[in-house]
Amino acid sequence: MKKIIVVLLVLMLSLNLAACTNKTAPDKAENDGQSTGNVDNENTKLEDKLVIYSTHADELLQFVADEFKKQTGVEVEYINLKGELADRVRAEKENPQADIMFGGASSLFMEMAEEGIFDLVETSWANDLNPMFKDANGRWYGTIQTPVMMFYNTEMLTEEEAPKDWTDLADSKYKDLIVSRDTVSSSIRSTLMSLVYQYEKDGKIDEAWNYLKALDSNMKSYYSSQTLQFQAVGRKEAAISFAVQSAIIDGIEKNNMPLKIIDAKNGSPVITDGVAAIKNAPHPNAAKEFVEFVGSADVQAKIANEFNRIPTLKAAIEKSPEWMKEEYKAMDVDWSVISKNQDAWLQKFDTEIRDSSKDIKE
Repeated sequence: MKKIIVVLLVLMLSLNLAACTNKTAPDKAENDGQSTGNVDNENTKLEDKLVIYSTHADELLQFVADEFKKQTGVEVEYINLKGELADRVRAEKENPQADIMFGGASSLFMEMAEEGIFDLVETSWANDLNPMFKDANGRWYGTIQTPVMMFYNTEMLTEEEAPKDWTDLADSKYKDLIVSRDTVSSSIRSTLMSLVYQYEKDGKIDEAWNYLKALDSNMKSYYSSQTLQFQAVGRKEAAISFAVQSAIIDGIEKNNMPLKIIDAKNGSPVITDGVAAIKNAPHPNAAKEFVEFVGSADVQAKIANEFNRIPTLKAAIEKSPEWMKEEYKAMDVDWSVISKNQDAWLQKFDTEIRDSSKDIKE
């Protein structure tokens, strides 16, 4: 009897092993809600929805949302928060309502990463990214590099008359010839903080405030929108301004404005525009997949060609418009220092430096 039982057990074990050997892995379905990138593993199940908080234009966000849905099947809801982005994400830290923060300067991402707001994400392209465009721990990545450059109306000033460097903007000969966005704009905030840093790094912070006071004295108006800012220069209400390079290129190429970009002698601030997955987000797998997707060379190149945004990946720049391949001087900026000081510096500018009698025009 014992012999018969042993034989039966051996036979059953053999049949089970044969069944396991003949079992084949299921084919991976296309756009079935599975991960298509290198986040965690290929078979990570994606949620059916993704929520993005952003500062980018609606047109860009809709483009990205459509492309992401096309690739993954995930529905995307985006909310454009502009100057309120960071405040909203911080306010929801204990109960996040969004999965992704998309847009904003690297100094802001550095600050918020240290507050424990972002999740860690590993991407397939991280090693190809210059260290200045990413967090060493994978908490945020730069997808767009944004030089902020001075420019002028060539019908109002000659090249000889135009400023050559940022310090020139404090010269009284430019009084009432300069306009700017207000500090609700993240690019303008980062620019002003970069200018303060030029003095702070040499231990001359008081000279920074004197410089900004002189600049403010020369400022004719501050504007609540980029459109109004460029209209003022186009209508010859002012000759000089500064803005992200892509906006100046749009003014020249799309609107036929007589503008010329100034490659500042000591360089221009280069803002890294970032993306991060929010920790404890409602759709964490889709969030990680979006970071992989939007930072890829293919998507960066598409955004470059559709919306004039300069990629951070060299492979994407090679497939981008020719003007993006031109070299320009980058200002020496330590964004980690700015991230620690920008709140105090901005408060001082807004409350003690900027002339409150100069209304912000809307």
